Amino acid sequence: MYKRKHYTILSARIKENRRFIQVVMGPRQVGKSTMVKQVLTDTDIPFIRFTADNVPATNTGWISQCWDSARAKMKVEGLGELILVIDEVQKIFGWSEVVKKEWDDDSFNDVNLKVILLGSSRVLLDKGLADSLAGRFERIVMSHWNYAEFKEAFGWDVNKFIYYGAYPGAAPLVEDPERWLQYISGSIVDATINKDILIDAPVNKPALLRQTFELACSYSGQELSLTKMMGQMMDAGNTTTISGYLNLLGQAGLVCALGKYSNDDARKRASAPKHQVMNNALKTVYATKTFEQAYTDRKYWGRIYESAVGAHITSYAYEGDYKVWYWRDYKNNEVDYILEKKGKLVAIEVKSNQDRSNAGLVEFKKMFNPVACFVVGDGGIPVEDFLSCNPKDLF
Repeated sequence: MYKRKHYTILSARIKENRRFIQVVMGPRQVGKSTMVKQVLTDTDIPFIRFTADNVPATNTGWISQCWDSARAKMKVEGLGELILVIDEVQKIFGWSEVVKKEWDDDSFNDVNLKVILLGSSRVLLDKGLADSLAGRFERIVMSHWNYAEFKEAFGWDVNKFIYYGAYPGAAPLVEDPERWLQYISGSIVDATINKDILIDAPVNKPALLRQTFELACSYSGQELSLTKMMGQMMDAGNTTTISGYLNLLGQAGLVCALGKYSNDDARKRASAPKHQVMNNALKTVYATKTFEQAYTDRKYWGRIYESAVGAHITSYAYEGDYKVWYWRDYKNNEVDYILEKKGKLVAIEVKSNQDRSNAGLVEFKKMFNPVACFVVGDGGIPVEDFLSCNPKDLF
């Protein structure tokens, strides 16, 4: 079974002396549980595992029960060390305070219980870590798979990766389009919306949230104002509600809304968003053309191609600690993606055809002096190379 780079990181840390809680985080279906299982299988350290998936969120004593079971196992079996794994821990209200108490008790009593926490809700995990567990944890952030990983694991070419996206669980199903579609819709979209968003956040209009998601995915890689989005929806809503829902969808690792880059924060907020899926499967699950049909329609393929590049950029943004924008001026010069990190800018233009015009990059460079400007695709970095890199390395 394919092992991602995170396997090596967690394997090394779990062999160290007990020092930090290891927090493995990332969107659904990127391989968090599989990676942890691989580490546990290959280590000589005994372990015990629990999952909060079906535990009532109000059962705040459940985490302590997990800890008690782990300590009892160590005592009964005379173990010098043990790994405690808790999956989807963020689902329990007040989880971080309980984890802090139990971890600190073990530290005081010299109990060599090593802890791995997993979760798919980035916001809830970050809040708990910041509120209670400062200085007690290390993150291992798992983004969506890149092209190099998919090529090695499944033997895909880059065009197949661009169309079908980067969910490893869906890879064996692409020869049966109906099964692939059902997997993406059920195991990814429905599970994330129902288990990660609707349970954890106040959503007054679930139907409107779903419409916002579907419309944003369909327009991935394109600008669409919130007012125009409202005009295409059946349910009543307002731009503030839709903007809030887009924020929730982005935090869940599904689809985000990119603002237009400007030196003026007010203009950034007022711009029409450019919608961007974080895994291209979320765009093509709503496609009106098959892979073969899409690839032979150059204009249609161009949209899917640009969306795939944007998905790669945005899916790594949290791990790489950078922000993503697009840019357009009053003369309609544009740059597809602007990456911003600690005051440094990287400009990226996507080319899926023979168009060699880079007027937008030239103008942006004059105005904002980025550290680098890149063309991805024809006339620039080959798309297979770009989809295999970590964009943070471009700074």
